[in-house]
Amino acid sequence: MSQHEDKVQEPLIKNHEANTSELMVACLENEGVKYIFGIPGEENLTFLNALKNSSIKFITTRHEQGAAFMADVYGRLTGTPGVCLSTLGPGATNLMTGVADANMDGAPLIALTGQAGTDRMHIVSHQHLDLISMFAPITKWNKQVVRPDTAPEIIRKAFKIAISEKPGAVHIDLPENIAAMTASGRPLKHGDNEKSYSSLSSIERAAAAISSAKYPVILAGNGVIRSKASESLTEMVEKLKIPVANTFMAKGVVSYKNPLSLWSIGLAQRDYVNRLFEKVDLVIAVGYDIVEYNPKKWNQDENIRIIHIAEEKSEINKCYIPEVEVIGDISHSINEISNLAHREGDPTFALDLKNAMEKNYESYSDDNSYPMKPQKILYDLRKVMGDDDIVISDVGAHKMWIARHYRSVKPNTCLMSNGFASMGIAVPGAVAAKLVNPERKVVAVTGDGGFMMNSQEIETALRINTPFVTLIFNDSCYGLIKWKQEDRFGEDMNVRFTNPDFVLYAEAMGAKGYRVTKAEELIPILKEALAQNIPAIIDCPVDYSENVKLTNALKEFRR
Repeated sequence: MSQHEDKVQEPLIKNHEANTSELMVACLENEGVKYIFGIPGEENLTFLNALKNSSIKFITTRHEQGAAFMADVYGRLTGTPGVCLSTLGPGATNLMTGVADANMDGAPLIALTGQAGTDRMHIVSHQHLDLISMFAPITKWNKQVVRPDTAPEIIRKAFKIAISEKPGAVHIDLPENIAAMTASGRPLKHGDNEKSYSSLSSIERAAAAISSAKYPVILAGNGVIRSKASESLTEMVEKLKIPVANTFMAKGVVSYKNPLSLWSIGLAQRDYVNRLFEKVDLVIAVGYDIVEYNPKKWNQDENIRIIHIAEEKSEINKCYIPEVEVIGDISHSINEISNLAHREGDPTFALDLKNAMEKNYESYSDDNSYPMKPQKILYDLRKVMGDDDIVISDVGAHKMWIARHYRSVKPNTCLMSNGFASMGIAVPGAVAAKLVNPERKVVAVTGDGGFMMNSQEIETALRINTPFVTLIFNDSCYGLIKWKQEDRFGEDMNVRFTNPDFVLYAEAMGAKGYRVTKAEELIPILKEALAQNIPAIIDCPVDYSENVKLTNALKEFRR
């Protein structure tokens, strides 16, 4: 008997004793599901009842969007699908933002929705929407269960599709009457998931191109992390002396401490690392997805030679036309290429850029101005976080600063929503991160705008005992949009708001609240907050005048 066959359970149904929901739960157990994030509703009551005696823990969230973001981050950190559940109608539509985020950012996710019974779908009916049509554009596959005995095949196919490269979201819709029908069947065994390997000819062509290039650079994407190829990539960088830049989603793929690591590329403005791409004659894109950073930003003239190394073929884009595509297991591909390529290139230019970047980073080490500069907040945060600890970034002006200034040693220690770039992911994402890694420090870094979108999930964190710290960049404004308005129009409009007292807000929910009143307080507050056994919220006023200063400095830099 194979290791996959060991997982197969005995037939769930004997003498018509169980229903579709119970069969589906057995199938989910067979897939290794530990948690389902979601909210109960009338149309999923039978399914929830089937979970009662299951090994799967149902985590009741305060909003379906929070549930989907938890499943999103769970999938990204574990490589196995996170599962979220909603009822029909508004429950399902609330779920959609997190589902779309996971699908675009390559996180495996299974979304389960309750649905009206098939006996009332043919007419206008309370809360009934065509969810199959609605979820189609934001999932890899979605299916409605219309016959009880098809449930095992649907569940197995859903998981198989969700984890296949590029991973993403799958949706299963369960009508209320089908959920309660008598069912017979058993969970299906898992087939072998063998790796595929690139062709020798593509490896030889890639190695020859790298050997002949004068100024090559590696552009590393999130696919390297998904493929667990960081160690092989680091060896390639060091052996061939090729500088490497990572996308926002690939932070830590090569440690920031590596002299040839040029940190992150992805800002709209021309930054230090962009200068390297202006000089290169070959880009070696490894695990790179064009949704992570538009190739038009670094290959506007469409004249840079490109090698594409990934587990799936490249997207069509006029600024991204590889001359060689090396398709297969990434570690194997880059190991073989490294063995064949021979280089004596001089990385001095990249090293000089790295020194300039380090100098800029360190210039904020003793900056005690208040409100605090975003660079200094992140400098201090880095000092208290270990190499394995996790930062979950929300979306906003602070995300740009995290991308530029928060330095990662290891993969999956700084997570961002980037392809879909959805605000509100940080707090629910931190809940999932703490569930997956209870021994690590977890910090959700968010703006005040993003925090208020899903701050209700702090109560979820308290209830299920997942203590983490939420660090709020407080400017009473949608800071990123203000930044773009000022750059484009010279003024801002419709972006300002007021906030609650975040310390009292935290305490009202039973969490711990802190407020930074001078720069020297941040590190002690962070240390104390991270030592708590309950969630903590830190209100940190931020000086976002640094946004426009950075824009102006980079414009001068361009000259």
